[in-house]
Amino acid sequence: MITDPEGSVLALFAAFCRIGACFMLLPGFGTIRVPLQVRLFIAIGISFALAPLMWDQIYPRVSEGGPGYIGIVGVELLIGSVIGLLARYYVAALQFAGSVISMVIGFNGMPGGGIEDMEQHTDLSRLISFTGILMLFMLDFHHVVIVSLTSSYDFMPLGLAFDSQLALVSLTDTLLASFRLVLQLSSPFIIYGLVFNLSVGLVNKLAPQIPVYFISLPFLIAGGLLLIYFGSSDFFRLFAAGFEPIFMER
Repeated sequence: MITDPEGSVLALFAAFCRIGACFMLLPGFGTIRVPLQVRLFIAIGISFALAPLMWDQIYPRVSEGGPGYIGIVGVELLIGSVIGLLARYYVAALQFAGSVISMVIGFNGMPGGGIEDMEQHTDLSRLISFTGILMLFMLDFHHVVIVSLTSSYDFMPLGLAFDSQLALVSLTDTLLASFRLVLQLSSPFIIYGLVFNLSVGLVNKLAPQIPVYFISLPFLIAGGLLLIYFGSSDFFRLFAAGFEPIFMER
C-alpha cells in the first residue's frame, strides 16, 4: 500500500527525468524512425522498472516537493541527456567513418536520408551505420547504459548542482576516444585510397593522353568493396567491443 502518493509520484517523475532523457537520445531508441509515442512509452516503462532500485536515493530528497523540486528536475534532465549523448557520439563517429570510407573508395552515389537522422548519407554510410547499431543491440548495449544510469546516482546524487565541467569533459573525452577508434578501423580503407590514387596519378603523368581517371574508377570501387567484404567482420567486431570500455570509463 502506498502511504505517500504525492511523494511517490514526485519520486517517479524525478527518476523519469534522468532515465527518460537518456533513452530519448540513445541510438536506435532516439532515432526519428521510431515514433515519438513509442519512445515516450519505452522511457516511461524503463523508468518505472528502474525506480525501485534507486528508491532510497530518490524518494527522501523529493518527497517534500517545494520550489527546489523544479531545479532538481532541470538537473536530472541535463544529467540524463549527457549520458544519452555519450552513446550517440559513439554512433556519430561510425557515421563519419562510413562517409570517409565511401569517399576514399569512390563509392559516392546519390545520397539519401540517414538511419538516425534526416541528414544526407551515401548508401555505404547508411549500411555501415545500420550494421553498427544492429551489432550494438545484439550485444545488449542498452544493458550497459542501464548499468551506467543506476551507477550514476552514486557519483552524481540527486539534489546536487549540475557539474558542467564534468559533463563537458566526459563528452569531449568520449568524442575523442570514439573518433580515434573509428579512425583506426577506417585506416586500411584510407591507406588503400591514398595508395591507389597516388598510383593512378603517377600513371597519368606517364600517359597523359589516356583518361586514366575514368578507367581507374571501377577498379578503385571494386577493390574497396572487396576490402569491405573481407574486413567487415573485424571492423564491426572491434567497433562493438569498443563501446563498453569507452562508455563506462566516462
